[in-house]
Amino acid sequence: MKLWGGRFTKEENQLVHNFNESLSFDQKFYRQDIQGSMAHVKMLAAAGIISEDDRDTILSGLEGILSDIEEGRLEFSLEHEDIHSFVEANLIERVGDAGKKLHTGRSRNDQVALDMKLYTRDEIKETDSLVKELLTELHIIMKENTDTYMPGFTHLQKAQPVTLAHHVGAYFEMFKRDRGRLHDIYERMNYCPLGSGALAGTTYPLDREMTSELLGFYGPTLNSMDSVSDRDYLIELLSALSTIMMHLSRFCEEIIIWNTNEYRFVEIDDAYSTGSSIMPQKKNPDIAELVRGKSGRVYGALMSMLTTMKGLPLAYNKDMQEDKEFTFDAIDTVKGCLALFTGMVKTMSFRKDVMESSAKNGFTNATDAADYLVNKGVPFRDAHGIVGKLVLFCIDKNISLDEMTLEEYKAISPVFENDIYDAISLKTCVEKRTTIGAPGKAAMEKVIALNEEYLKKPAF
Repeated sequence: MKLWGGRFTKEENQLVHNFNESLSFDQKFYRQDIQGSMAHVKMLAAAGIISEDDRDTILSGLEGILSDIEEGRLEFSLEHEDIHSFVEANLIERVGDAGKKLHTGRSRNDQVALDMKLYTRDEIKETDSLVKELLTELHIIMKENTDTYMPGFTHLQKAQPVTLAHHVGAYFEMFKRDRGRLHDIYERMNYCPLGSGALAGTTYPLDREMTSELLGFYGPTLNSMDSVSDRDYLIELLSALSTIMMHLSRFCEEIIIWNTNEYRFVEIDDAYSTGSSIMPQKKNPDIAELVRGKSGRVYGALMSMLTTMKGLPLAYNKDMQEDKEFTFDAIDTVKGCLALFTGMVKTMSFRKDVMESSAKNGFTNATDAADYLVNKGVPFRDAHGIVGKLVLFCIDKNISLDEMTLEEYKAISPVFENDIYDAISLKTCVEKRTTIGAPGKAAMEKVIALNEEYLKKPAF
């Protein structure tokens, strides 16, 4: 059944129908479409536009359709153009003329705008819960590893010693910001477009405030043209999802590096690894690599959405039908990646001895050796040069700063005394960094306590 067939004298060309239809993908929000129709018909009756008997008949029919879809008794038929016509045709078939009153005072333009908002709102909540699950696992790692020393890096070169808790804490902050972005989008988008009609509202005395309240929105949208043509919230969501994928990809890159034979910082659980078809010794970090690779897929959805919207005049245009497939795919991709990544991190083991040894052998305490000299009255620029000579000496001898004898220290600068060994120990290097945000244990415990409180807060 075509909702617009009265104006036309010819049947639609089959190729045109196939090109034009959206039921093959917008069936994904059948629940939201029926939910919106139920609210709409309740409002129509309350406003005196339809009778209470018609309301009850329509509601019963819609409930039956929803139940039959979810129980597998009603299958989607692509003879229908979209989810709206599918539901309405089935309703009329079941309840007769009363079903023809359902569409009073609305257009498919405001109907699809509503469906997409309802669907997106639900998916934001689901994505947020998955990010929170990941944060919970990172929080556990942080609590257990405030004394796990490892090298911190810049330019992928060992730089200064940190702890695993501190390193993982950086990702905790990233994903915490991701949740903040999801919440911001939810707050901005949570206004109801239903009642905007095709673009100019309707002459029926609709109670848009009632419809908004029934559907859990903060209120109705305030411009009918914007209401049916707004896809900003999808662009914002795809941007936020792209940022989540970027953070996952960065973390995956580090896990892939840490998993190499050269680093051996982590051991990925067998359940999240694969082997080689030809090399029996291989254990590949395929899940981490796939998550890293799928970031480009989500970025592509964002660019597609921006490109689709960039030249559209007001109000609704059929181009906007293109918002669905790549948004659905991006949401599913991110949710899948979050779930798999969280499982991988939860089952991953850390080689703490290897991490500490790597920090010791990478001159990560060189800055602290310079600070030691400064505290003895040596100007920093001179101290920098002296420690540079120490490093060259160690490289030549294939030893670490900790392994130099006091005589060797004094041969380069007589300022060094026996307390240099305590000054450059990993424990000292880390623990004396006590400002909030630093890797010292006292500072980290304050942050962990703040994170504990953050995780207890309700999501929405």
